[in-house]
Amino acid sequence: QEQLVESGGGSVQPGGSLRLSCLSSIRAFNLYASGWFRRAPGKEREFVASVSATGDRTLYSDSVRGRFTVSRDNTKSMVFLQMDKLKPEDTAVYYCAAVESHIRQFVARSSDIYNYWGQGTQVTVSS
Repeated sequence: QEQLVESGGGSVQPGGSLRLSCLSSIRAFNLYASGWFRRAPGKEREFVASVSATGDRTLYSDSVRGRFTVSRDNTKSMVFLQMDKLKPEDTAVYYCAAVESHIRQFVARSSDIYNYWGQGTQVTVSS
């Protein structure tokens, strides 16, 4: 079964860092663009970051740009989200997503584009 599995969530104080990982069992994952989304309590799911299949193009939401870094290692079929300078408003369940793309530098912020989703990992930022 092809799936995405997130890990690395947890609790951290404001200003701290966490690194989320997403392990894919999708065949030919190097042909898939990937994205990170989050859903805070009582809010809709929102886009966080996207990375192209090649890993050389990225896209960020305004709220995380300069603090978060998305990357991938296609040799391990993994995508990462390095989160620094965390704020309480970053508290949410974070989801990894993927979509096959014939355009190797394709990135996307719309959740409707993605057809593979992980189960999510909780990130809590609190003092």
